[in-house]
Amino acid sequence: MKIFVTGASGFVGTAVVQELLKSGYEVLGLARSDQSAKKIIQLGAEVHRGDLTDLDSLRTGTATSDAVIHCGFIHDFTRFAEVCAIDEAAIKAMSDLDKPMIITSGTALVSPGSMATEDMASPFNPAWPRASERAFADAMIVRLPPSVHGPGDHHGFIPILVKLAKEKGFSAYIGEGGNRWNAGHRLDAAVLYRLALEKGKPGERFHAAAEAGITVKSIAEAIGKQLGVPAKSISMEEASEYFGWFAHMAGLDCPASSAVTQEKLNWQPSQPTLLADIEEGIYAI
Repeated sequence: MKIFVTGASGFVGTAVVQELLKSGYEVLGLARSDQSAKKIIQLGAEVHRGDLTDLDSLRTGTATSDAVIHCGFIHDFTRFAEVCAIDEAAIKAMSDLDKPMIITSGTALVSPGSMATEDMASPFNPAWPRASERAFADAMIVRLPPSVHGPGDHHGFIPILVKLAKEKGFSAYIGEGGNRWNAGHRLDAAVLYRLALEKGKPGERFHAAAEAGITVKSIAEAIGKQLGVPAKSISMEEASEYFGWFAHMAGLDCPASSAVTQEKLNWQPSQPTLLADIEEGIYAI
């Protein structure tokens, strides 16, 4: 069985490709550059040249495969509405081929302030520009946590916090820091994608949250300890100066359960926790 994987050279995508190959699948990985193609070949997968804006390349990759795992997304928050529109068009182009498809989404904005569950539709705000989940109703959805962690995480949310702590000389949290993020390891997430492919049904949603809720204060304290800088509370007014565009995410309370996912798919996360990875020093670079 051949699986077409977008984002195949990315932090999560490479783990998905490795998990699929290890389990006996053939993988066709989308590559937009020579560097990405080289990485995919080194993993042992076949390369399909193209990108998320090249709809013909997406249709061809889908047509020559048995199923699609869509991990690709352009992470440029300076033009977020535009890249969300690109994502929606890409999903619709691939869905025209009527192949089984897994689409990547997120847990963070499913139910801010309360425990997000798999039965909740996303986004909670219809004005939110990312339309991944509603672009193809028959897709299976894998929602990733705000922190998908593990060695090699250089562009996620934890590296942003680490960079800020280094620049500012302290690791900040807002108010009491009791707001929660959910988290999951990239290798556990990769297993979830495979299990969703094997056991999931059209329209089902799954959460890759190995940890339902970790306080941002505990994350800030762990980062501070590793960097040798203090962890400090700052006010909402100070948050915009310290965090910049990231202030909203730093103050977001977004716990998420994966109880349904674990029961339906027999998904059993086994990798290190977020705080264990921070304490191990993988981000203190």
